[in-house]
Amino acid sequence: MSKNVANICIMLILPLVFIIIWFYLAKSIDNTVILPSPAMVLQLLSHPSENLISMGSLTNNIFISLLRVLAGYILAVMLAIPLGILMGYYAKIFQLFNTFVGLFRPIPPLAWVPLVLAWFGISSFATLTGVERGILFIYLNNIKLSMVFIIFIGAFYPVLTSAIYGVKNVKKTLIDSARVLGASESDIFFKILIPAAKPSIVNGMRIGLGVAWMCLVSAEMLPGSLSGIGYLITHAYTIARTDVVIAGMISIGVVGALMDTLFRIFEEKKFKWQRLIR
Repeated sequence: MSKNVANICIMLILPLVFIIIWFYLAKSIDNTVILPSPAMVLQLLSHPSENLISMGSLTNNIFISLLRVLAGYILAVMLAIPLGILMGYYAKIFQLFNTFVGLFRPIPPLAWVPLVLAWFGISSFATLTGVERGILFIYLNNIKLSMVFIIFIGAFYPVLTSAIYGVKNVKKTLIDSARVLGASESDIFFKILIPAAKPSIVNGMRIGLGVAWMCLVSAEMLPGSLSGIGYLITHAYTIARTDVVIAGMISIGVVGALMDTLFRIFEEKKFKWQRLIR
């Protein structure tokens, strides 16, 4: 018990030092537009369901942002993992896709914005599904295809790279031993290859989710966005509400850290055997 308390205290040292420095800087500057006090930001964070600058609550905007991130992220995972496994296992598929996919890897997601706007405009999931009214329309209409594409690009490459790496690093002796014992290609693929590559794939999914969340603000700056935590930050800046900007930034950080923690807990529970073989 005392060890857990000590660990918590160590984790809190730097945040407390940061808040103290922030408090004294805000007091010395004495300009809430440049740097609001921690108390002002805490007031906003402690009432997340209250309406902010006629843009809805923090809670609602975070929920909309999560829907967008998950839409782009799930699409990236669904494409990147199968492609990465095939590229990692079959040399000819790797040769076929590697150069082509590698050409787009260095392009930052934000550079896609002009093309994405030309391709998708302000079309949304509501446009795709044909939903035209009701509460479902409100949420689907907020998930713009252009935003989903930007988030998709951000998440795709970390997941793909980790899947390729995980499959390529499966010990050949495992595969050869299975073949000697009469295992079919499907048995090798599903019972040896994928389970052995899972830790790397899950780690790539964790990194990809973090990148997708970071791409969120860029995605929500695109035309057609009228909600979301990124849009809230951008709009708050234009009306000099720095306290809302900082509250939004903290919200992004907290939600991102929570998602990363959930992935880390999953990794620790499912892949304990990794630590035993090191």
